[in-house]
Amino acid sequence: MTELPIESALPELIKALGANTGAVLVAPPGAGKTTRVPLALLNESWLAGRKILMLEPRRLAARAAARFMASALDEPVGQTVGYRVKLDSKTSPSTRIEVITEGVLTRLLQADPALEDVGLVIFDEFHERSLHADTGLALCLQSQALLRDDLRLLVMSATLDAEPVAQLLNEAPIVLSEGRSYPVETIFREKRVDGRIEPELVRTIQTALADHAGDLLVFLPGEGEIRRVQARLRELELGPGVRITPLYGSLPQEAQDQAIAPSPPGTRKIVLATSIAESSLTVEGVRIVIDSGLMRVPRFSPRTGMTSLATVPVSRASADQRRGRAGRLAPGVCYRLWTEADDRRLASRTTPEMLEADLAALALELAAWGVADPAELLWLDPPPAAAFAQARELLRQLGALNGDGGITPHGKSMAELGLHPRLAHMMLQAVPLQLGELACELAALLNERDMLRSEPQAANADVRLRLEALRRSTPQAGAREASGELPGGEAFYQGFTVDTVACRRIAAEASQWKRALRLSQDSHRSGDIDACGMLLAFAYPDRIGQQRTTGRFLLRNGRGAAFGVVQPLSRAAYLVAASLDDQGQDSRIHLAAPLELQELEACMRDQITEESVIEWDRTVQAVRARKRRRLGALTLGEQTIVNPSPDEALAAVLQGIAMEGLSILPWSKASRQLQLRLQFMHHADPANWPDACEQALLDSMEEWLAPHLYGMRSRADLARLNLHDILEAWLPWEQRKELDAYAPTHFQVPSGSRIAIDYNEPSQPLLSVRLQEMFGLLDTPRIGRGRVPLTLHLLSPASRPVQVTQDLASFWSGTYFEVKKDLKGRYPKHYWPDDPLIAQPTNRVRPRT
Repeated sequence: MTELPIESALPELIKALGANTGAVLVAPPGAGKTTRVPLALLNESWLAGRKILMLEPRRLAARAAARFMASALDEPVGQTVGYRVKLDSKTSPSTRIEVITEGVLTRLLQADPALEDVGLVIFDEFHERSLHADTGLALCLQSQALLRDDLRLLVMSATLDAEPVAQLLNEAPIVLSEGRSYPVETIFREKRVDGRIEPELVRTIQTALADHAGDLLVFLPGEGEIRRVQARLRELELGPGVRITPLYGSLPQEAQDQAIAPSPPGTRKIVLATSIAESSLTVEGVRIVIDSGLMRVPRFSPRTGMTSLATVPVSRASADQRRGRAGRLAPGVCYRLWTEADDRRLASRTTPEMLEADLAALALELAAWGVADPAELLWLDPPPAAAFAQARELLRQLGALNGDGGITPHGKSMAELGLHPRLAHMMLQAVPLQLGELACELAALLNERDMLRSEPQAANADVRLRLEALRRSTPQAGAREASGELPGGEAFYQGFTVDTVACRRIAAEASQWKRALRLSQDSHRSGDIDACGMLLAFAYPDRIGQQRTTGRFLLRNGRGAAFGVVQPLSRAAYLVAASLDDQGQDSRIHLAAPLELQELEACMRDQITEESVIEWDRTVQAVRARKRRRLGALTLGEQTIVNPSPDEALAAVLQGIAMEGLSILPWSKASRQLQLRLQFMHHADPANWPDACEQALLDSMEEWLAPHLYGMRSRADLARLNLHDILEAWLPWEQRKELDAYAPTHFQVPSGSRIAIDYNEPSQPLLSVRLQEMFGLLDTPRIGRGRVPLTLHLLSPASRPVQVTQDLASFWSGTYFEVKKDLKGRYPKHYWPDDPLIAQPTNRVRPRT
């Protein structure tokens, strides 16, 4: 066995675990910690013949590590060393080292909280801070504290900040391995990549092949980018013996093995990989790394309750991990598709998944563990309170939690399946409906990336189309040739390209769930695919949508959703959106199924509410009384209430007036003047007189208006109101008398005319009067028992203002003579005396003789 750098640190690690129940091992990539440490600890006395569980974040790494350790013992996988991952396991009664993916640990802990047959749990590549790893560590720490004080925990990583983890493990010792690496030249771009990264990656690959020896490891954010780069490279002349091998999690095991295996002599390989190749496993022969600087991560939105994949820049720790892959065996080179300035702005570490993920599965795990409050456990980063509360609310909606927050029998059954709670609930609800087989296929399909590919203009989000293609592409549906399968794992179905490799994975996973539910493996009810919408409603009750317009839907949770292009489902009256993004006002629907109203009412029967809605309808300007059936934000149906109660009808009329404003009422000149006079009185004496401005009247309608509205239901009814009498009746008798004395409606001027006083400005009541009608009045007229002068707008014979004053005496003695000259010239037939104080007032051209 080749000696690896980790060997020098093993004695210290063995000593640390002999004296403590926890340790932290920090070793750089390529040191050998994943494959050497479990074997070195296998025969320690404190293990006492128990198992070692080692958690790997990815299935590929788990299988590769198990195979490597088994070969080191000259044994097949499944004897001393085995593995257990999703859809695949190789273990036996003699297995002592079991490499598992992180979700398996929580299943083992739920089944046996003490882990009686386990002596050591190793958390490998813990720096990735996956939700499963954080949860598994928290549960193991509680198990260690309450049930198994001899259980050892070892956290291993290449780039971990070790101190916080050591403190969490009760001040556990930290063991460092210096590792061994060769120098790696780093080449940055001079300017940022504009547009898509694929063309620049291809150019960089061509340059690297020409300038350097060895295999290439190219990091891309996802499978879509890998496919596009692979297609471009196949169109080029790359030279003899150059192979292109993709590497991502959903590839078949054989294809993954080809990517990480050494290249035969005289050949080179270009490995196009996601972050799966960043740690845990070694891609043999790599001397050149080309890093796009991007990674794809799930982001949960508490605002919408949806998770979407986001493409984000890598952290500095991840970039260094990737760069280190070029220097494991010899000096290498790393091309970075970003500038040195951008490099300085990279985040130091990747955000823990706990802080950005959907926490529904975590909330269910903790409820099954007997923990309602995450604060009862030890965490490096505790679950965010808002996201955790939202997760528990979803579990209550799915029937997994009772009113007190404890897990229900249904919730326990959901937790035992190990699926996302939405899908577990759907499967369990489907069994008594004899739709269990369909639910298993649907759950497996939703767990996989979309198996259909098409041009955007031909998009079809109908999940039923995928299920039909799945059944045609799997052995149970008949000969594969009948589906038009092409070399390379593709087939055609109804004009779409079907990924048959993905179909096989989906079928295998569906078979696993059928076995878990003890269902027949090959029975399908005739026409059962049409029940997809009802099953999705069980899984996504918050995403049941009702059509607003063609292609646009209102979801039960109040959000909007829409299709990107018109397609068959655009005209569905109801649907369930299984997959959508979180962009813009209306989320884009990627996967959905139609739902009949009868199905909706059947499967959501206990969540549909009935309410009486008596409200003002602005369209018809009247009260509408209806009985509605509602599901969240959706109105499923309604019928008219013929005789609503008088009090409810009154409340609706008041609501309508508040919506429309006081202009909906039949204001006359007299009633509007009365309102303004009241405002004048309120301005003069706010403690004793009511506020009669528009907003104040709206706010106090219950007092002054409501008693007069009984029996009214429309704007036409409101037209019968006498607002003057209603406002007057609002006042006590004494105030009515005082109002007339203090704020009269009119003022009789010297000519004998009674002229209405304008109270529009409460602080300055106004009298507009022709100048000739004021002859003989020596001083400014006053109201308010002589305390408030009227503002006079003195008018010409044509009723145009010629002077504004509150000092009539000064006007007569001075300004009048200038005004007289002008008016006499324009109105020569009118009477313009030399002494206005003794002149006869008139409302005519000239006074009567």
